[in-house]
Amino acid sequence: MSGVERPELGPVPETALWTLWHRALEARRPDGVLVDPKAVELVDRIDFPFAERFGSGELVGQLQGLRAACFDREVADFLARCPRGTVVNLGDGLETQAWRVDNGRASWLSVDLPEAAALRRRLLPPDERRRILDCSATDPRWMEEVDPADGVLITAEGLLMYLRPPEARALIGACAERFPGGAMVLDTVPRWFSRRAVQGKLRDRHYLAPPMPFGMDADQRGQLATAHPAVTEVREVYPEGGRGLVRALLPFARRVKQRPSVVALGFAES
Repeated sequence: MSGVERPELGPVPETALWTLWHRALEARRPDGVLVDPKAVELVDRIDFPFAERFGSGELVGQLQGLRAACFDREVADFLARCPRGTVVNLGDGLETQAWRVDNGRASWLSVDLPEAAALRRRLLPPDERRRILDCSATDPRWMEEVDPADGVLITAEGLLMYLRPPEARALIGACAERFPGGAMVLDTVPRWFSRRAVQGKLRDRHYLAPPMPFGMDADQRGQLATAHPAVTEVREVYPEGGRGLVRALLPFARRVKQRPSVVALGFAES
């Protein structure tokens, strides 16, 4: 079924293809750090010059796999505590997490801009437990679609860096206020990376990354608690495993302040 879909996306929605491609590259490896057959299937179905546009670097694929695995662990832990809970994936593009860690009972809500949501709907059609909503993550309208009765976990993977800092803080604060006892998992890029993206200097021979106005160094994660008084827990989620040099360097990378990070937030009970 190769090449049945020919997507045309703007710069930020196109990042969904970038992350999908690198996850699939990693998943194809026999020693990959992420098992993601759905990503491989999607790449085979999409008519797009992935390698020419995004490159085929092993390092990038492994790092994307490790990042996705951080989110997967948090979601799996949540579903172990709240097996009928709701996982809200904000700006998730073609993320296939719901096929990697689903427990058969949870509810999933994908929230994305209309063009990205339309592509997801064609490639990953919704069903009775997996819904798709055409809505900006910064528009509180999506919150009306979430039933918090059995627990809520919100993920923002590859999202906040594309928002302006006040928007990112407002989104965290709105989630903390609206979903008492809930949780959120997000990732950030360091400030130097954000600056280069905004300046249009985050480029390789294949790809120019879109602007990323929101940057935060790893040692600044405590500042996320100031987004709202209900943010009562701020915890970094460190990558585990890896192979080769990456595996050897991961313990030392934790000491580097100016690096990407995955952060889990907990919200106070009402």
